[in-house]
Amino acid sequence: MALHSGLAVSTLAVILIAVGGVLLFLFLGGLVLSLRRQRRVGTAQARHIAEADRALERARATDRGWDREALERVARAAIAAERPGWSYDDLQLVLVDDRPGVREDRAHIVATSRDGDVRIVLLRGEKGWALERVG
Repeated sequence: MALHSGLAVSTLAVILIAVGGVLLFLFLGGLVLSLRRQRRVGTAQARHIAEADRALERARATDRGWDREALERVARAAIAAERPGWSYDDLQLVLVDDRPGVREDRAHIVATSRDGDVRIVLLRGEKGWALERVG
């Protein structure tokens, strides 16, 4: 009887080790895939921001109203009004929508923080830049 009970324990141990190995393999595989995706998204975001910067430079070359300092000033005021007390680490211009003339130009700025990101959409009119929406 003692031999039979020892055999059952070792069989159970082998099964538990095999299941643990499979779970560890799945965990590590998921971790690797997650890191690859995060790297890919980070690269895409950097490329997107660089494209927005180039679009801003093109817009500034043809139209003097595209001043980064003015855009950031309006974005900061919008954050202070819409989300009082919320602190952010950085403002990033992510989209420049330069339409013919000055009406309906839009700039999308993202305020980044550890708690999440907030997109500020500014609309340009004849009086300058104004808040369209915070989201």
